[in-house]
Amino acid sequence: MSNDGVNAGRRRFLVAATSVVGAAGAVGAAVPFVGSWLPSAKAKAAGAPVKVSIGKIEAGQQIVAEWRGQPVFIMRRTEEILANLGKIHDSMADPESKASVQPAYVDPVTRSIKPEVLVLVGICTHLGCSPSFRPEVAPADLGAEWVGGYFCPCHGSRYDLAGRVYKAQPAPMNLPVPPYSYESDDVIVVGVDQEKA
Repeated sequence: MSNDGVNAGRRRFLVAATSVVGAAGAVGAAVPFVGSWLPSAKAKAAGAPVKVSIGKIEAGQQIVAEWRGQPVFIMRRTEEILANLGKIHDSMADPESKASVQPAYVDPVTRSIKPEVLVLVGICTHLGCSPSFRPEVAPADLGAEWVGGYFCPCHGSRYDLAGRVYKAQPAPMNLPVPPYSYESDDVIVVGVDQEKA
């Protein structure tokens, strides 16, 4: 009878061990399978749409997302920032964005669907550097007339907080606005046109 007790204990141990190994194998097979439903890095680099949560961006702050292997600047603008765009209108090389790369559905001056949310490809139109986010007003290194914007450290091109390039800069055009749409008030999809959303 003592042999039956040992065999029953061994049987329970083997069943439990097999169950654990089987469960681990099932999880190991499921993770790559579920992961295969998401766009691959190659698909994202080729232009797969990217969802970005913008609900936690504070006024005056910016986050950087990635789309097609490029940085995408997403900023929440304040009423003061939007008012400053009008004050420097005459200092811009292309204030109405007539020669800019941007979807037709964005406003040509604010360069956005909703005025408070700016979405730009963060690549300088001169030689492809990534401009620095400089939202401060009148810093010592940029001068008293600076009301916030983007400064390219490579060759000194300056852009306002709509991505419009100032006159007489190395950069020939405004920063591009990628196609994007609103999935909800707090989520945008970069790479999907608003008109097709």
